[in-house]
Amino acid sequence: MKTALKIAGVIAACLILLLVALRITGFAPRERTPGLWLKGNLVTTPVTDWSFANQVSSVEIQTRTWYLIPHSVMIYCAVYNGQLYVDSFYPPGVEYPHGRSWNENVARDPRVRIKIGNNLYDVALSHDTDPSDKTAVLQLVAKKYPQLKIPPESQVQLFRVIG
Repeated sequence: MKTALKIAGVIAACLILLLVALRITGFAPRERTPGLWLKGNLVTTPVTDWSFANQVSSVEIQTRTWYLIPHSVMIYCAVYNGQLYVDSFYPPGVEYPHGRSWNENVARDPRVRIKIGNNLYDVALSHDTDPSDKTAVLQLVAKKYPQLKIPPESQVQLFRVIG
């Protein structure tokens, strides 16, 4: 019994040390691999025009998980009427918010941290179901990312950045 408790204690201590190390280093997302905390310069002034985001190929989004360890991903973005939008492509047969961990996190808690360049913005995401917004944003996405195969609109979820 004492041996089992010692082993459990060592494992718990190792996990805590690992989390502390990851918190310090950030462990940012890469391509299709999710990460944890995002590192950068926190911008606290409100953004009224997100047009500067058109200069970057992708943004990183850090969501809040139910188990309190951040989940971050790299995603595409587009600016429409000065508003920043991010999208999530779904395979056929998968319904929002299921199938994408970051979408499930946003559905539960819309507060996120977005990294654009080396700057961090604490904002919220609003699930935008307006068909005209989706059509316009997807046209911008197709223009910005000509190499991207855009699925039918029914397989795309759209989020507008608030804040």
